[in-house]
Amino acid sequence: MVAAEAIPVSAADGALGLLWLLPAIPLGVAFVNLFFGQKVGRIAGVVASLAVLVSFGIAANAVRELLALPPEQRLVVQHLFDWISVGSFKVGVDLRLDAISATMILVVTGVGALIHIYAIGYMHGDPRFGRFFAYLNLFVFFMLMLVLGGNYLLLYLGWEGVGLCSYLLIGFWFEKEENAEAAKKAFITTRIGDSAMMIGLALIVFHFGTLDFEPIFGAAGEVLSNGAATAVALLLFAGAIGKSAQVPLHVWLPDAMAGPTPVSALIHAATMVTAGVYLVVRSAPIFEASSIALDVVAVVGLVTLLFAGVCAVAQWDIKRALAYSTISQLGYMFLAAGLGAYAAAMFFLVAHAFYKALLFLGSGSVIHGMDEEQDMRKMGGLFRKMPVTAVTMILGALALAGFPFMAGFFAKDVVLEIANTNERWGFYVLGSIGALLSATYIGRLIFLTFFGKPRSEQAEDAHESPAVMWIPLAVLALGATFGGWLSLGPEGRISSFMEPIVGLVPEGEAGLGRPIFYAVAVAVTLTGLILTWWIHGSGRVDWLAQRERLEPLPRASLNGWYVDRAYDLLFVQPGKTAAWLAAFVVDAKGIDGLVNAIGGGVKRLAQGGRLMQTGFVRSYALAVFVGAVAVLAWVGWRL
Repeated sequence: MVAAEAIPVSAADGALGLLWLLPAIPLGVAFVNLFFGQKVGRIAGVVASLAVLVSFGIAANAVRELLALPPEQRLVVQHLFDWISVGSFKVGVDLRLDAISATMILVVTGVGALIHIYAIGYMHGDPRFGRFFAYLNLFVFFMLMLVLGGNYLLLYLGWEGVGLCSYLLIGFWFEKEENAEAAKKAFITTRIGDSAMMIGLALIVFHFGTLDFEPIFGAAGEVLSNGAATAVALLLFAGAIGKSAQVPLHVWLPDAMAGPTPVSALIHAATMVTAGVYLVVRSAPIFEASSIALDVVAVVGLVTLLFAGVCAVAQWDIKRALAYSTISQLGYMFLAAGLGAYAAAMFFLVAHAFYKALLFLGSGSVIHGMDEEQDMRKMGGLFRKMPVTAVTMILGALALAGFPFMAGFFAKDVVLEIANTNERWGFYVLGSIGALLSATYIGRLIFLTFFGKPRSEQAEDAHESPAVMWIPLAVLALGATFGGWLSLGPEGRISSFMEPIVGLVPEGEAGLGRPIFYAVAVAVTLTGLILTWWIHGSGRVDWLAQRERLEPLPRASLNGWYVDRAYDLLFVQPGKTAAWLAAFVVDAKGIDGLVNAIGGGVKRLAQGGRLMQTGFVRSYALAVFVGAVAVLAWVGWRL
């Protein structure tokens, strides 16, 4: 990692001085739509979309001005105000713009704006239209704070904020129990990782006395011992595992598809799940100070991309198939980061944002045209009914599959090439199997959805979506098709842009030669696509009967290899049992029983004492006389 000296900026420093407006505009519009949505009415979506578009314009100008600086000076910090000041511990609200955050703000605002525009058509007629766009804008605000924060506390504010917004948006249609349950599951599952991350931040304060990036990154290798660095890095990575849905905290993301499709696209492409990749890349000096942390990141990424790829192949729900696809693709990003190829991880993030937003919005278009049907078994023949959606989704699918010269081809192969040239043979071979799975599950989705004969009345009556929905698809299709110009070669734009912050992409000289490597990569992609065409597109195979012959493996993959069920048996049911015992045995009969027994005893004493209160003076005189006789008798006995 190469350190650059921060350049302070003020409000007079052009677009760089307007960094504070990037998150401020979506936040302001979010409050307007949240509190005055009824009065704003149907233009709430337009106002929300314009807010993100304006932020994108500011971001683009800020990045342009950043690029105008010499490479070693491309780090600017805008101090807004002091947040915490306790003794020597100080935290400011500081916005940091460098190569990493510049890449992220373009993705968040650019792709986010397209998703907002698409949502105008998708959410048309919803009774809480304004509230939906308020939540979307709030989501963008917190993600921008996360990536622009100049210290870990500001990053954590955005981190928890996107978790809150995901809860609000996944459960937006809370009238359906499955949506409410999915929102709770996402929130609780990610909180597991977030809690570990918070402990990691406490350790950072303990060792460094600050949460500011610059002093931490500049001294990480000197201040932290190997054990301390490993502990901090893995605790931070636990947070990334939760937010980015990596094994074993991946279970929330497939269920999160219960929310509106624009939410799925925003979570998967531009905001929440990419936060984990950003955290690892941003915290690279801490991970590099540990002897094993990066290897753990790489192994978790590899396991996740294979596991989720196998699950994606068996899904019938079009959105759940794409959800498992996202989990798998994020595994590639973590694999790249674990190999030390941070620029490769960021390039993969950018490419993935294009084609995954396209695929999710395309699936929403399909669902819209199919009268809310999501089961691919009831689709088929939609190419003729929805040609724009079909063409754009096919382009996105080819990009994801790694078809030559598409964005995914460059993104995926650069990761595998790094593993190949550095003799990380296990990562290369298993990563190539993951690439075969990618081509297989996305090819299956395309052939089942758009080709063959219609398999239901909804497919027969399907229709193309309005222009407000397919225009964002067309723009994203261009990014998925031509995003390879950001490739990571020696002169690659992402590589040279990020070199001052993350260093060079590690390249060895061993392994397969480039011609053979790329021949294998293309063969893997074409094999997956041809295989799925033969099974699902040629009409020569009864794919339902074939699936039945392979049981119970397809059923296991469909159910995520029963990880949810295992968690239910190991944690949820014992937790419910413990809660029942605590509530109805320990609390009701133990604690409440003790308190009630004390109260009952006092009550019985009071009832007994009440018998002595007759109200007759002669009774009280008799009692005094008897008492006096008793006292005198006792005294006499003592003498």
